[in-house]
Formats: sequence, C-alpha cells, structure tokens
Amino acid sequence: MALQATTQDGPTPGADDLPRNAANHVALSPVSFLFRAARVWGGRVGVVHGPRRITYAALLERSRRLASALVRAGVGPGEAVAVLLPNVPEMLEAHYGVPMAGAVLCPVNTRLDAATIGFILRHSGARAFVVDREFAGVAGAALAGLDGGPQPRVVLVDDPLGPGGAALDGTPYEEFLAGGEPDFVPRVPADEWAAISLSYTSGTTGDPKGVVIHHRGAYLNACGNALAFELTPRSVYLWTLPMFHCNGWTYTWAVTLAGGTHVCLRRVDPAEIFRLVAEEGVTHLCAAPVVLTMLIHAPAESQRRPAQVVKVATGGAAPPSAVIARMEAMGFSVVHLYGLTESYGPSLLCAWQPGLEERPLEERAAFMARQGVPLPTLEDATVLDQATGRPVPADGATLGEIALRGNTIMKGYLRNPKANEAVFVGGWFRTGDLGVLHPDGYIEVKDRAKDIVISGGENISSLEVEEALYRHPDVMEAAVVAHPDEKWGEVPHAFVTLKPEAEGRVSAEDIVAWCRGQLARFKVPKHVTFGPLPKTATGKIQKFELRARVRGG
Repeated sequence: MALQATTQDGPTPGADDLPRNAANHVALSPVSFLFRAARVWGGRVGVVHGPRRITYAALLERSRRLASALVRAGVGPGEAVAVLLPNVPEMLEAHYGVPMAGAVLCPVNTRLDAATIGFILRHSGARAFVVDREFAGVAGAALAGLDGGPQPRVVLVDDPLGPGGAALDGTPYEEFLAGGEPDFVPRVPADEWAAISLSYTSGTTGDPKGVVIHHRGAYLNACGNALAFELTPRSVYLWTLPMFHCNGWTYTWAVTLAGGTHVCLRRVDPAEIFRLVAEEGVTHLCAAPVVLTMLIHAPAESQRRPAQVVKVATGGAAPPSAVIARMEAMGFSVVHLYGLTESYGPSLLCAWQPGLEERPLEERAAFMARQGVPLPTLEDATVLDQATGRPVPADGATLGEIALRGNTIMKGYLRNPKANEAVFVGGWFRTGDLGVLHPDGYIEVKDRAKDIVISGGENISSLEVEEALYRHPDVMEAAVVAHPDEKWGEVPHAFVTLKPEAEGRVSAEDIVAWCRGQLARFKVPKHVTFGPLPKTATGKIQKFELRARVRGG
C-alpha cells in the first residue's frame, strides 16, 4: 500500500516525495572511515612499520596534510595521482589523502618496467607521482620516456627501512607534507559515483587497461570484506598483500573501518612474516597461494607458531588439500576468495557452513575449493552459458562463465569503450573465468577461458591437473597449460617446481606416473618441465609466459 494520505486539500506528499538533505543523505566514501577511527580510537596505534608507531589521530592529520599539499601543488578534482610505493605507511596515507583532495589514486605495480610505468603515467594523465626511493631508478626512466610531455610533480619517500635507490629529482615526502594544512577540509566529491582509484591490469597482451572504481563501491566492498573476514578493533592485519593490488583488496580501508591495526611489510619474507605474526600479535593476513607455500617451506629455524589462530584469506587457485593441512598445523586458518581488479578485489567468499570443521580434510578441501557465494555487498553472482547467456544448471558439472553484478563492479575501463562493451553484457559483468554452479548455490572456478586444455574435443581443467600435482609429496609448485599436439590438438603440459631436497631425484616419468594414479588418462600431462615458475608482483603464476614457452614464443 502506498504511504500516501488524502485530505480535503488533496493528496499529501508520499514517502517517495520526501526530499534529501544534509541531515539524511551523505555520499558514501571510505575516507569517512579514517575520520571515525580518529574520533573513536585516536590515541591508539593504527599503523606499525618497524619501530614506527602511528596513531589514528596522526594518520588522519598526515592524510589531511597530504591532501592539502596536493591541492596546493595544482592537483585538481578528478585528476590522477600515481604512487609507486611498497607496503609502507605513506601508501596508506595516499589511500586517504588523495581522495580527500578530490583526486584519483593510481597505484602502480612496483615490479613493472619503465616503459609500462611510462604508459600508465601518460594514459592516466597523472599530475603527481609519489615514489619510494627504492624504485627511483625505474621511475626516473619512466619519466624520461615521457618525451617532453607533461611531467607530474615528483614526491620522494625515503623509508628508513628501505634499501635506498638511485638519485631522482623531487620533493622529499616529509617536506611536501609540512606544506599542507593539518586541519584541511576534505574535498571528497559530492557524487559517490565519482572515481576514487585507477588501477591498471597486467597487460599480458597489449597495453594494460585502466580500471576505474568509485567511492561508493570502495566503501561497500570494504564493508563487505570487514564483515566477511570478521575484522574488529582487536584485529591486527599484516600487509603481506601488496597495497597496489586492487587497493589491497580494499583492506586499506576495511581495517581502518574496523579500527584494527595495520602492520606494514615492505616485501614478502617468510622469516619476517613469522616474526611479525608472533611479536605484533597478527590475527589476519591476505596472500596468494604462493605465499602460503613459502611459509610452509620456510626453514624450521624461521618458523614460529602464533599464539592465536591467524585467519588467512587467499585468492587465485584453490589451495591444495596438503597446503590447507600444513597451514592449519602451523596455526593458520585458510579461507578462499575470488575476485578481480574489476570487482574491487574479493567478490566471492567460500562462506563457512555448520559442521565444516568436523569434516575429513579431503572433504573440507573439496568444499574450500569453491570460491563460494557473493560477499554481502555484491548484488549477485552466477554462471552463464557462454553461447546463450542463460544461467547453467546448478549441477556442479555444467561449465559456464562466471558473471557478477552490483555496486562493487568497476565503472569501466578508462578510455576503452571496446573493452567495456565486451565485459558489460546483458546486465552482467562477464569475468572471462569458467566455473560451475553447485546445487547449494556455491560457485567453483574451473579455469580461465584461455586456460582450459581442449584435448581431442574433451575439456581438461588445468586446475584439476594442478591439484593432482600438488598432492605429490615432492612438488612445491605447479602450473599446467595447453601444449599444441598434432593428434589431439592440445595436451596438458605441466611446469613443476620441486622441493629443494627432491631436485635431481624426481623425474618427469615419476610425475607422469603419479598423475596416472590421480587422473583420467586423457588428463595426464604429456610434457613435464622442471624449474622456477614466472610470477606477477602479487605471486600469481604467469601462465601467459608458460604458454609462450610451449609455443616457442
């Protein structure tokens, strides 16, 4: 029934006719999380970096100074500020100070080459460039490659815990901050659809694409992550995940929302991770599966059991059961996530179900291999038939493309309408990932569309073959790609990194024999190559490089 009444003078205003005003409507922005944290927990330590201890009140003041300094430097509303920083406090400050200035944060992958960084600077139109001294050399080369085009204002961060680096002309970060106002009034856009960040995809073929996300989505995804990962004011979050990667999966904002403590880590080092977990009381961390493998295989003298169970969120391929078991034995509880840069990081979560802990390890691992159900702040997720665009049966077997929709999907790719048309189809964001829908509604990723091996007309999931390889007691890492074959079209090619003590002892024939006992015969790798695997800055195995190898590229 409509909330509307009638009087002698005619109908009175209905519920939908009541106006918005400053008291009942505020645009959503994760910047507000820092103001609340400083108000509620201003005197407590919010950021730890080596001996540095920064309270939430100080973090707010420094972020406001940064915003003010950027505005004074001529950075206008909606303009990009590029940052080439590891996981240091200044990177957290950028996640608040840049949007406070009304600008758009552009985090740059610290492992990129100068040419790619130069492309990002040009494509984003960055007006300022904040650089850690460690990366001054590659930053300088990128700037030199701009060929007389507009040069961003360079600000240099000299972290006492960093290794130093090449000379680079720029304003020292602390000097830059000193020129800003500590009580600067934020210029957060009134429209929550305004861009807050611009992240560039890896660009494995051609130039990288610029993924634009907005204040509303960042706010909501941070809320969803804080809720799903059970963050509280008692949480101590270790930054093993690069903050430049999807804005640290929005945990740069989520941890602050919860009033937890950020513990910075410049680079992934197992011994340092174990030390910080023990000495700082770490309760949560996020990491790619490769980081879990590094922790498991760290020297015994480096390993330290935490005093409390540490919750670990991992993305990418599902952790093999052996990895889950080893992590649990070390005091770490693993939960599986799925997402993309285009979905602000995590969008699906393998949500806990009653009785899960009582199931045998193999059953738990099979359940945890599912990427799961939408985060509370994602509207919907499903698996669509690639030909018809209709949902596939929820039978756990029919393969289709994973599709997402909701407020935590990107605005789009910057200046790339063709790419936007390809991914926004029929009211869904088409991820390019293949999966199945189980009867209980959980989604399970089977492969990237390009990673499926089609052998003799049969689809072979590279993830299934990798799971079998990871079960081998001497295998540390594995990746499977399609190898061209005259008879079958394609066959699986396994790239394997052995544990150090197994090198020279385990042969390709041993690996093939193992797989024959684990898989249907047509799924068994026909080629095996040993050695280290190429990885991205976030620890993901670069299958495009492995595919190039098998094709002689």
